[in-house]
Amino acid sequence: MTRGALTTFSIANDVAKYFAIIPAAFAATYPVLGKLNVMNLASPESAIVSAVIFNAIIIIFLIPLALRGVKYRPMPATQLLRRNLLVYGVGGLIVPFIGIKLIDLMLLGMGLT
Repeated sequence: MTRGALTTFSIANDVAKYFAIIPAAFAATYPVLGKLNVMNLASPESAIVSAVIFNAIIIIFLIPLALRGVKYRPMPATQLLRRNLLVYGVGGLIVPFIGIKLIDLMLLGMGLT
């Protein structure tokens, strides 16, 4: 169960991070990809650095969950899947958007972008 929860979070987390990295990496070559910059990050460099820093931080926060495990609750498989998708899938999509944007703002405030 823990592996499934962490995998769900990781996949959703990676999808969200692509919205930071892909527009930043290819915006100069393909200006149309600028429309994918939904987070409105300061610069391509800042987007990539923010995503890398976020990734390092989120791994630290996931270690206790991986070691402790997800608490077992007897329920049907469909209900368990729905719960994991809601908690870990939606969380994996929302947390990176917030985290990367906050890191980007901190880098901007420190004058590093």
